[in-house]
Amino acid sequence: MNSSALATDLTRWRLSSQHGVHRWRYLTESEGNEPEQSGAEKYLLGLSRQDKKQRGRSSARSFDDTARNGFGFFTRLQLSEGHWACDYGGPSFLLPGLVFAVYITGSEFPEEWKVEMARYLENHVNEDGGWGLHLEGKSTVFATGLYYVMLRLLGMDRHHPLTSKARECLLSLGGVTGIPQWGKIWLACLNLYDWEGVNCIPVDLWLLPSWLPFHPSRWWVQCRVVYLPTSYLWSNRCSTPLTPLLSEIRQEIYTEPFNEINFVKHRNTTAPSDAMRSVSPLLLCFFSVLTIWCNYLRPRWLLNLANRRVSELMHREERNTDWECLAPVNKAFHMVESWFEDGPKPERLRLHREKVDVYLWLGPSGMTSNGTNGVQVWDTAFAVQAAVEAGFAEDPTFSKALHKSHEFLEKSQLRDDLDDPFRQPRKGGWPFSTKSNGYNVSDCAAESLKAVLMLQKEHGYPQLIDDSRLKDCVDTLLLMQNANGGFASYEKIRGSEYLELLNPAEVFDRIMVEYSYPECTTAVLTALSLFKRHFPDYRTRAIDGTIRKAVSFIGNSQREDGSWYGAWAICFTYATFFAVQSLEAIGEQYPNSERVRRACEFLLSKQMDDGGWGEHCSSCYERRWIQHERSQVVNTSWAVLALMHAGYPDSRPIQRGLELIQSRQQANGEWLQEGVEGVFNQTW
Repeated sequence: MNSSALATDLTRWRLSSQHGVHRWRYLTESEGNEPEQSGAEKYLLGLSRQDKKQRGRSSARSFDDTARNGFGFFTRLQLSEGHWACDYGGPSFLLPGLVFAVYITGSEFPEEWKVEMARYLENHVNEDGGWGLHLEGKSTVFATGLYYVMLRLLGMDRHHPLTSKARECLLSLGGVTGIPQWGKIWLACLNLYDWEGVNCIPVDLWLLPSWLPFHPSRWWVQCRVVYLPTSYLWSNRCSTPLTPLLSEIRQEIYTEPFNEINFVKHRNTTAPSDAMRSVSPLLLCFFSVLTIWCNYLRPRWLLNLANRRVSELMHREERNTDWECLAPVNKAFHMVESWFEDGPKPERLRLHREKVDVYLWLGPSGMTSNGTNGVQVWDTAFAVQAAVEAGFAEDPTFSKALHKSHEFLEKSQLRDDLDDPFRQPRKGGWPFSTKSNGYNVSDCAAESLKAVLMLQKEHGYPQLIDDSRLKDCVDTLLLMQNANGGFASYEKIRGSEYLELLNPAEVFDRIMVEYSYPECTTAVLTALSLFKRHFPDYRTRAIDGTIRKAVSFIGNSQREDGSWYGAWAICFTYATFFAVQSLEAIGEQYPNSERVRRACEFLLSKQMDDGGWGEHCSSCYERRWIQHERSQVVNTSWAVLALMHAGYPDSRPIQRGLELIQSRQQANGEWLQEGVEGVFNQTW
């Protein structure tokens, strides 16, 4: 990598989309500049923002004009397949994992990609030279250690200002002996850490009877798909051969010589900068027992049997996701495991290599990894709903865009269940991103169902999805309700919350099992309510019972201050916006509902002097309202919508919020990115 000039010619990048799957590509010299860069590509790369004509505030006079300008801008970014692409960057351990997987398996990134990855880190480095768990986070060993190693593997010299300052920061934090468990695993795979310093992740767990309350099938899917491949890597002590470069890195990331480190003593060492939670004493006891079992008592034949079981489950995950895997973390671990298990030549590794780039995203500040392979279905479903609610569904100006979105939702519906003992039935549902991802998500299915019903049943759009397929979606959603009446994300709750005592991740809370969420519950409840309006005779008793129990969950999860805690965005404004819609669906609004009045009082108590709302991302891990220093358009939108759904009788606070939103619109119709809006396990 030419680290003297950390930039490529952004005008030469092109974004392709096939069946919703996004890939960035850099044009070669022989290709010239064909095809011409589209308006969407220019915007996503930040090139259109350099145009003086795009600058300044909107001159729209009415709220209707503001909405029309905003949706008009948004439709200009729509891709040809009917969906939208965007930066969905996640925690800082995603990109390093993909780079490590490519390095270990002897693959290679194009030079332009390496340059853009380094540019991304250069643009987001903290003043002390390190990086945090997310873009606004303080420097941690986890992020700084992984990013430093990544830069060195990409070819950046240790004396480059970026790596030099990062190393100083890393060593000031104590070096990588204090890196959390997931970091220890990656460093051990790279031969930069000793496996003896990693707490046990035995493959044996996957041989246990599934009725056991702690069997991996009872874990949250995002957790179990990571510990599936890492159990193989740990149990078989998989490390890439030591190279001169790796030997150099060994000497750069520790505060003492590598060969003098007693790694066993650091199994439970987590740097103060990184420890968001402590590993429970119960889990430490289990670690001790399992270490004795794995190192001294387990027969070889049992290890081989467990390896085969894990390999079988991994192959199934790969086939069911077209080798993309659920997300970039397990994708990278799968790719590495395939190299250690099968070697460098097999077809399986080739298929993995072909699907690395589906997670890589290029933006104005460089290339990173998205948290998933995109948000295509999720964004499209809400775009359709926004257009319908704004009165644009039958507007000729937007008709083409909405027809294309309709077609994309039709192509993205999941049409069958999978032959997988651990997967929730999915027939008729929708994924978060693409059909190839293969995972049904409760709120994605519900919001997509609403979008299709609005277009087909209320605005005369072609019936691309017949009634039987809509009913399939409802059948699948009805299977997802939990005992407490709420809905989780991917699956029903399968395990007790006590399983959190076995959570080995020091940086994530509440990851061991699924939980019911106000956001997911509201999405399903409102979808079932809309479906019932158009299909009053279909499974009436089951739908009514589901709605009744869902409302009970919403009521029970309301906090004393009138708010709801949001798990998937920031935070109390987000969840309260959803929860109020649930109550509206059963006829509860401000005049007749005490809990709706409490929700309104909570929101109104947070309105800022300029008429907007501003909630800081730290609300998520503090689990209490943290005021942002500046009002945020997104928080304001959620709060205003909540008051509208609540039927709040005084229009003045709503008017002030709308005026704030209107004042922030740009001349081209867009609203600029402000503070962090999303969250995942209280980390970003």
